[in-house]
Amino acid sequence: MKDTKVKFDIENGQSFFADEVGVIHNPLKIILDFRSITPRVDVRNQEYQTLVLRHNVILMDPYTAKSFFDVLGKNIKNYEKEFGKIEKPSQLKKLEKKAAVKSSKKGNKDSPTYFG
Repeated sequence: MKDTKVKFDIENGQSFFADEVGVIHNPLKIILDFRSITPRVDVRNQEYQTLVLRHNVILMDPYTAKSFFDVLGKNIKNYEKEFGKIEKPSQLKKLEKKAAVKSSKKGNKDSPTYFG
């Protein structure tokens, strides 16, 4: 019997920067939805800001997802050991604080803020 040779070609996908990720699951799959939100500038349009949302969805069986979780955890631990603790960027903290203050000033419109 003659051996059959096999050649594999690797298709390298495009790089994708994720601003956020959503995770959901069902009994058979763990679904990671990586999202990137990018503004578009159109000097002709003064009415609204255009944002483009792109998704890259990864589906894994639960065992593979758990293995990914373990590898990711080890890599984050090694990263923090080499470069220091990963913390929320100060710019994001400032934005969240600003949004919280703005939200508290508006009050909850669904219910009264004062009973007199």
